[in-house]
Amino acid sequence: MGAMRGRHGIRAGVAGALLCSVALLLSGCGVLSTKDDRRYAEKLANEHYPGLLRVIGARTLFPQSEGSEISFAVKDDPDAVVRLRVDAGKGTCNSHPCRGVLDEAVTRGRAEAERMRLMIRTFTACGYEVIAYEPASGAPWIVGSLTNATVRATLADVGSCVRTWRQAEARTDAAAGARGAAVNLASPSVAAKRPAGKSSDPTAVRLTDTRLLASLQSHPYYALGYAAPEGRLDTTGQARIVRPFEVQEKFGANVRKSVRERLRAGHPRVQMSTYQGVWRLEPGTVDRLTGYVLYCEEPDGDLTCLGDMAVEVTTDVRGTPVGDLRPVGSVREGRGPLRLPAR
Repeated sequence: MGAMRGRHGIRAGVAGALLCSVALLLSGCGVLSTKDDRRYAEKLANEHYPGLLRVIGARTLFPQSEGSEISFAVKDDPDAVVRLRVDAGKGTCNSHPCRGVLDEAVTRGRAEAERMRLMIRTFTACGYEVIAYEPASGAPWIVGSLTNATVRATLADVGSCVRTWRQAEARTDAAAGARGAAVNLASPSVAAKRPAGKSSDPTAVRLTDTRLLASLQSHPYYALGYAAPEGRLDTTGQARIVRPFEVQEKFGANVRKSVRERLRAGHPRVQMSTYQGVWRLEPGTVDRLTGYVLYCEEPDGDLTCLGDMAVEVTTDVRGTPVGDLRPVGSVREGRGPLRLPAR
């Protein structure tokens, strides 16, 4: 009986720990919650920026169990958002005394809002509406369509706008002019169905809202990339297609199936690698992609085929090869590192 009670006690302890782990995410199991951090942030705002900062959001910093990310609106700048980590239990912000961290966060929030306004003004003047932007990279989302007939002209037109944008940034930040840029292109039909967000939120919050970005990324879109070799932006640009995981997986499966059927004529026991790699749009097209497909001429016992041989193939957007396979030859010694030729 004692052993049974002991095992029951262990199971109960494990269950309790699991419940507490879940509770940490929801309300805090023996620790302060986001509500406490929010109240502490409101107190800081009232003390150091009375009437200027208003708390508009608080979220848990998973997997951290202490502190919350607090978002503030700025009364005299409807575009700006101020964000910082607040830990009410320790009385710290970003693990430091709060006054200095809050001052820096306000300065940073205002500067980011000014950069955002510059970006929006520039693209608007070029005839493109900025409907969102990536908070990590700053890449804007604009609305547009690409066809084989328009891809080169659109790349050049957007590239000219990017150059103007970077030149304007360089007037206040010399490093900005030396950077390349990426611009995401949402189709008009996808853009029309995007969530609007709360009109009371600062522009920087609405344009980086996770629901908005998820909505745009849930459909295939084109990413336009512009390099800046030696600090000089190349407005020619390159387009690539970005697809949701499930769509990309289906594309890869279709490619491998089609290539396998062709390779079986010379290698009846051929096995395909699941390697996806990078698929690039053929210059001047939006419906032809080129990439590498890896395979093994013979099974390697019970081991999974990593692919020691490769072919280069061009396909349509569904993954059906267009034209002949182009043999690359050996790209791996045994199960060693992959060595694909540069493209």
